[in-house]
Amino acid sequence: MSAPDLLRPCRAALLAPMLLFGGPALAAPMEASLGLAWGLPFAGLLLSIALLPLVAGHLWHVHYGKIAAAWAAALVLPFALAFGLGPALVEIRHVLLQDWVPFMALLLALYTTGGGVVLRGRLVGTPAVNTALLAAGTLAASVMGTTGASIVFLPPLLRANAFRIRKVHSLVFFIFLVSNIGGALTPLGDPPLYLGFLKGVGFLWTVQHLAAEFLLCAVLLLGLYWLLDRRAWAKEQPSAPALREGEGGLHIRGRRNLALLGAVLGVVLLQGVWQPGPVGLLGEPIGQERLLAVAAFLGITVVSFRVTPLALREENGFGWGAIVEVAKLFAAIFICMAPLLAILRAGRDGAAAGLVGLTTDAAGAPVPAAYFWLTGLLSSFLDNAPTYLVFFNLAGGDAVRLMGPDASLLAAISCGAVFMGANSYIGNAPNFMVKAMAERAGVEMPGFFGYCAWAAAVLLPLFGLVTLAFFA
Repeated sequence: MSAPDLLRPCRAALLAPMLLFGGPALAAPMEASLGLAWGLPFAGLLLSIALLPLVAGHLWHVHYGKIAAAWAAALVLPFALAFGLGPALVEIRHVLLQDWVPFMALLLALYTTGGGVVLRGRLVGTPAVNTALLAAGTLAASVMGTTGASIVFLPPLLRANAFRIRKVHSLVFFIFLVSNIGGALTPLGDPPLYLGFLKGVGFLWTVQHLAAEFLLCAVLLLGLYWLLDRRAWAKEQPSAPALREGEGGLHIRGRRNLALLGAVLGVVLLQGVWQPGPVGLLGEPIGQERLLAVAAFLGITVVSFRVTPLALREENGFGWGAIVEVAKLFAAIFICMAPLLAILRAGRDGAAAGLVGLTTDAAGAPVPAAYFWLTGLLSSFLDNAPTYLVFFNLAGGDAVRLMGPDASLLAAISCGAVFMGANSYIGNAPNFMVKAMAERAGVEMPGFFGYCAWAAAVLLPLFGLVTLAFFA
């Protein structure tokens, strides 16, 4: 990936990560007492992620873990002074055991298994090939999850475009499509939808009710990407690399990792149907299914390394740097976003009462467009999985009713969380991982604000169209 939960439900899903959420750790009265000033450490962390790579690149790349930890301490220490050292330590324990450990175990398994799958063959980054790769990854994301699809499809896209000069747009649209919008069709696709599944939303409800929104976004983005890449190709007029020995039709190496990736998805799904109850661990009640999942993910990681030749991982440019960066930064993000999620959970009793009030009209009727935009814009920076949960409960929290008479509300919440997780690098865990992997492959990705500018220019008009078509 919380403060009454002091540290948010983490990336649930299959794939994405945040897969195994913890329940609220702070009492409801404490949630209502929190002011917006508790969000300042989170704002400071976001500004550090956005600005320091630009103005103090060496400092950031060497010490980003320490800087992130300092912002987490800037929240935890005042929290301890305000509410006591004991509650502060309880919240740290809560986020580590309930959120961060399950999140990282899932992400590690996906990163390792996906990094052992190599798509070989004659892949040259022409506009047609690039568009086909993005389309395939977008469709695969609802089956293997946005994280799994991102890890599997990013290396072939990078290799196919290694000779290209203009390729940043390809990575940006990859995040839009494969790392986010592609996960809209099943609970396996993206953490928010997996949370809905755990809350009682039918497994096939998403594909039945979100298919039109998904197709509109995917088709328009793929079409726009093809036009942009065609223009970039014409400007640079690149010379495609010569055919190398052994190249020909596309084929997959590392198929054992595909089976292991399937095992990861199976473990994720199992947690939604098998919940035998919690056990105590270091004083924290943890669901047995979560403990089993963490053990399974670590075991799958070990097996993947044992059965995958090192040469395949080297061909994929596999390294630990990207996942280490994600682990350090998201530990601080989970902690620092906690107060803001707590304020949202307080609803009309909290400091964000005015914002929450926008979800109903003057007559008290819910407004689907408001749910879409509020869920989406907050998901852009607070992580889409816990934000989905907040608005799911705000809409009544009754899965049967939300799948029936209030289906438009659930569709709006689902689309907002999944689609607008693409608005920033921290909206969905795969976004930041794609950025880190691309940079370690030598691609100079946009900074935090640069990426947000891309999203504002491309995605916000698209989401306006989605609003008019489905939620007005």
